Amino acid sequence: MSLFKRLLNPNYKSEEKAKRAEKADHSTYYPEQKLPIDEKFTYNFKNNGGKFIYCENWEEVTEAFDNIMIENDWYEQDVFCVNEMLSTKFDGFNLNFTKKSDSKFFLSTCESLVSNNGSILLSSNQIKEKKLNELPANFVIFATTSQIVDSISEGLRIIKNQSSGYIPSNITTIQDFETEKEKDFMSYGSSTKNLYLLLLEDL
Repeated sequence: MSLFKRLLNPNYKSEEKAKRAEKADHSTYYPEQKLPIDEKFTYNFKNNGGKFIYCENWEEVTEAFDNIMIENDWYEQDVFCVNEMLSTKFDGFNLNFTKKSDSKFFLSTCESLVSNNGSILLSSNQIKEKKLNELPANFVIFATTSQIVDSISEGLRIIKNQSSGYIPSNITTIQDFETEKEKDFMSYGSSTKNLYLLLLEDL
């Protein structure tokens, strides 16, 4: 525990005693339990304020997308989307696919889903050269379970391996999805997004 937490936490001593007692219950050789990366991502993503929708097939993806449209009254609205696969897949939803920053929401794929902090890794493949604060406040991200990685460095390694000589620019992460939460001094300057994740099982 850091010095700041010790100073600010009056229950520090009692908490430390409880932790030592808990450790004593385990053997020295008992392995530390680790969550699978998919569970860890889900926990951290929701903890960041993201809205997570798990889908087993494409039919469930379209149903979930339809529910998002209804919930937010986004039908017949401009949608920022540069991905032709997504604009084709969701062509029957009466949306106007465009590249205008003032669109109602941003529809995109991503590079990776980062487990250890629940963030979404994006690059110029998804957002071109735009900054996060230049994109709509509402995101709908489509991803697959095979895109979950443990760390940002692993996600960057995948981008490099898949680049075939061309490494995309403007690589960034977003992990602040609670638009209504009160900002602390650590989160000023970050770009908060109202984010839905449609996660398709492909493993």
